[in-house]
Amino acid sequence: MKLQLVAPGTGLSWVKLGVKTFLRQPLAMSGLFFMFMAVVSVLSIVPVVGTALSLALVPAATLGLMAATREALQGRFPMPLMLVTAFRQGGERARPMLVLGGLYAGALLLVLGVASLAAGAVPAPAELGDVANGEMTPERVRTTLFNPGMWWAMLVYVPVLMAFWHAPALVHWHGVSPGKSLFFSLLACWRNKGAMLVYSVGWLGVFMLIGLVLSLLSALLGGAAAMNLVLYPAVLFMASMFHTSIYFTFRDSFVTDEPSDPAEPTV
Repeated sequence: MKLQLVAPGTGLSWVKLGVKTFLRQPLAMSGLFFMFMAVVSVLSIVPVVGTALSLALVPAATLGLMAATREALQGRFPMPLMLVTAFRQGGERARPMLVLGGLYAGALLLVLGVASLAAGAVPAPAELGDVANGEMTPERVRTTLFNPGMWWAMLVYVPVLMAFWHAPALVHWHGVSPGKSLFFSLLACWRNKGAMLVYSVGWLGVFMLIGLVLSLLSALLGGAAAMNLVLYPAVLFMASMFHTSIYFTFRDSFVTDEPSDPAEPTV
């Protein structure tokens, strides 16, 4: 396995592949994402410990969604057990993922702490996950977007995100140690920063377009009441599509001996 450099335009292909693969199994992929968010919401009820535990499960859940994407590519229906792929092959394979999860939880809590010191209160992870239980309202969205602490947190979070982006797949599928996986992931994201930037902008464009369509529909169907009705499923589908595309960023950033994915959608 070695790092592969890709053209910036590949980032747009990742977006397209994520959307097309999601549309192959929309109920399965959105259902898996909803299950994870539901678990996060339940765990977050427990003060401090619950929040840290929910964050520690993020790398494992990311791997599960990537494994589900591979299933969808091969024309199979991703079953709920795909979400716990990281823990299905015994403790020897699960321990590195748990270590990675602990590192992620610690890193994110540190990011939130630094951002709070720099710019005041930052929305708690539980608040950011309220989409899972239907509490994501337009007012909450506006409050979050105009929170200076939130923007500081996002700025500080970028290198953390890069370090953990490919790490779950490197740890589970290629046996890379948690520490090395963070380094290789950060290096891969940096070396392919052009593609990652196009990928990010592409998803931003998709979200803005869907948001515009939702706004027009809500205006035609009844204003704020209609918006509140469609916002939750729309956000769930958008988040699920985005997570479906993560697998392709990993697949194209590293050269492996694995055969190419059969029945892969064209872009």
